[in-house]
Amino acid sequence: MQITPNGQEPIVSPRIDPAEATGKKNILGYDRDDLKAALLEAGVPEKQVKMRTSQVWHWLYHRGVTDFDAMTNVSKDVRALLKEHFLITRPEVVEAQYSNDGTRKYLIRFADGNEAETVYIPEDDRGTLCISSQVGCTLNCKFCHTGTMRLVRNLTAGEIVAQLMVARDDLGEWENPTEGRRVTNIVMMGMGEPLYNFDNVKKALEIVMDEEGIQLSKRRITLSTSGVVPHMERCGQEIGVNLAVSLHAVRDDVRSDIMPINKKYGLAEVLQACADYPGAHNARRITFEYTMLKDINDSDADAKELVRLIRKYKLPAKVNLIPFNPWPGSDYECSDWDRIQRFSDIVYEGGISAPVRTPRGRDIMAACGQLKSASEKKSRAERDREEAAAKAATADGAHVDAADSALGWV
Repeated sequence: MQITPNGQEPIVSPRIDPAEATGKKNILGYDRDDLKAALLEAGVPEKQVKMRTSQVWHWLYHRGVTDFDAMTNVSKDVRALLKEHFLITRPEVVEAQYSNDGTRKYLIRFADGNEAETVYIPEDDRGTLCISSQVGCTLNCKFCHTGTMRLVRNLTAGEIVAQLMVARDDLGEWENPTEGRRVTNIVMMGMGEPLYNFDNVKKALEIVMDEEGIQLSKRRITLSTSGVVPHMERCGQEIGVNLAVSLHAVRDDVRSDIMPINKKYGLAEVLQACADYPGAHNARRITFEYTMLKDINDSDADAKELVRLIRKYKLPAKVNLIPFNPWPGSDYECSDWDRIQRFSDIVYEGGISAPVRTPRGRDIMAACGQLKSASEKKSRAERDREEAAAKAATADGAHVDAADSALGWV
């Protein structure tokens, strides 16, 4: 089992699925081999199993159905067998929030009661879904709201795939799955470190990329890591998706302070792993994510050192400059806009693309670094009680608690 830099195991609590008590298995998240074995075990005749696997796969992942009776090209007797042994269930959407800029954030509760967040970001030329890989996170990056959570457990492949299914349900995509698609891209940039849940992430992305199912190209999938060096090359070889690396500093002392993982995998190791990443070239660049923290990592000298490092390692790279997204209790401030623009200009002058990422979904705490499961926030009932009490205590009844406003609950 992979041990994280602070000595914590990635899975720190068991996953208990209440559906198991029914004796039926939820097949969402099964790959082809899983599905074939399950159908055989359920009693589908061996001479039919290849065909039935293909049929169920199509309905499950290409058409997004949750009812076996909707699988109209499957015989009635096989459908009865499927209903007897299996379920197709989505996790519960506890809360869906919609930003003024079109961003959507889903708080998703899984079968064992644990929760994670998923964010949909619409743009002019694409629709990107930001997917979580763990409940909580163990990396403890100081500028990241998710990093203040305790790690609970890894998500299963099915729970990772389910986040896409939930978003496509909400966006109404299943009626015409290949035309007018709204989720065109996936980024594994939600809660958790994907490379500390490598096997489940790999399995989930293989399901997503299957040409007879969800049909998302690996060119449209980006996996973001904080620099788990031993698994970076594996990611390129075994999954083959685009790589993004959370860099955020160009000196080991600064990066170790804001990102404890740097004490285990320092800048030199991370950048060399980027240089060795299979499939990286000028047409398929590695993305470096760089959060702009006022007076921490935003000087002219930092920008020039970033250019020097990228050149030193001969990296086909671009840099996404991310204005720091505030969250309650943070010790950091966002760099001034003039400073961000100056930083970007220096990197551009060094021959490296360095766009400034437009913050999205800030009003619903859905922006980069802001995700944190509501399981660690106040319950809706608690918030309602507090708001009612606050209104009663004010003359005009219009008072809204500032902390709730910052969390995007209003």
